[in-house]
Amino acid sequence: MTIIEMRENRANLVNQARELVTNAEKEKRDFNQEDQQQYDRIMKEVDELKNKIDREEKLSALENDLNEPVNQPHKTQPKDQNKNQKQGRASDEYKNAFWQVFRNGKESLNHEQVNLLMDPQIRNLAVGTDANGGYLVPDEFERQIIKGLEEQNIMRQLATVITTSSGAREIPVETDYGTANWMGEKEQYTESEATFDQETLNAYKAGTIIKVSEELLNDSAFSIDNYVAGAFAKRFGNLEEAAFVNGDGSNKPTGVVQSAQVGHTTVAGQVDGLIADDFIELFHSLKRPYRRNASFLANDGTVKAVRKIKDNDGQYIWQPGLQAGEPDRILARPVYVADDMPALGAGNKPIAFGDYSYYWIADRQGRVMQRLNELYAATGQVGFRMFERLDGKLILPEAVRVLQSASE
Repeated sequence: MTIIEMRENRANLVNQARELVTNAEKEKRDFNQEDQQQYDRIMKEVDELKNKIDREEKLSALENDLNEPVNQPHKTQPKDQNKNQKQGRASDEYKNAFWQVFRNGKESLNHEQVNLLMDPQIRNLAVGTDANGGYLVPDEFERQIIKGLEEQNIMRQLATVITTSSGAREIPVETDYGTANWMGEKEQYTESEATFDQETLNAYKAGTIIKVSEELLNDSAFSIDNYVAGAFAKRFGNLEEAAFVNGDGSNKPTGVVQSAQVGHTTVAGQVDGLIADDFIELFHSLKRPYRRNASFLANDGTVKAVRKIKDNDGQYIWQPGLQAGEPDRILARPVYVADDMPALGAGNKPIAFGDYSYYWIADRQGRVMQRLNELYAATGQVGFRMFERLDGKLILPEAVRVLQSASE
């Protein structure tokens, strides 16, 4: 018998044994002598078949191994075998040279490593860097930083993020879509042109310095890349979030609160006492096409106050997320917390509602890092300076509305 046939026979025997047990259970009795003899005979055959199957499978495996060729033919590799290897900042060579600089200093590099880090094609990405420069971080490390920024920064999760190689990025924005008209037979078409404005995303510079002790830096067990990525992501994440939410556009991005249109103003004398109707008014102040992907944005103090609000039927307007990881909701739309949103108070804009994909963040390609050898040498530390260039702007102000508290 083949292995398949033996497995089928074994399965049939098991079914027969199960049938004996089932019949006895239905009749609410134990096995009689005949049942027990039949059951024992079946299980003996099951065990014998299992041993035969195991032996046959082992022999088949050995025979397959013996049928493998003893030698492998020599194959000449094509000349373009390295065409798919990573180049530039994505290469292992660049990454190794980069981190060798930051662990041991530039003096530890050989000639090839220096040339790799100073490659003009790579450094051209960092237009506007200081003359004494620093080095563009490896691609993998930059992705690690960006991931940390997204975790630290709610606006990067909601906005549209682009990467640009130019200092400024001009974006055409359609402000008037034009109209169509009903027409009679052979009637002339009525011209109606769309109107475009232009928004410019600049490249504002943000930077910081972290310090690491020489002992820690020379410890081979210390993961310098993970530590630096986490530290820079936290600092830049907090700085970016403040600007993306409430920046005034002066040497920094313009925040969504500064650009969004006021959708609803609370009733005078109701400065800190939001009511359910305020959210309904704010919701419907946003044009219907933008509501599909719209969400609420407020700081934690405002969220705390909102969670206590009830509608006219005594029901809380706050709706907890149904599953882990899902945001809580108001009027069936998600609520996100941004600590840099203005607090409740007279004349403030504590709540935003809209589609934040119309807030664009432009990252200037390539973050730059520099090792500072002498600045902190007296204290036995090494400095790491990093800067990035970016901008953020709500390119279509009508896509977001804010609730404004009445003035006292």
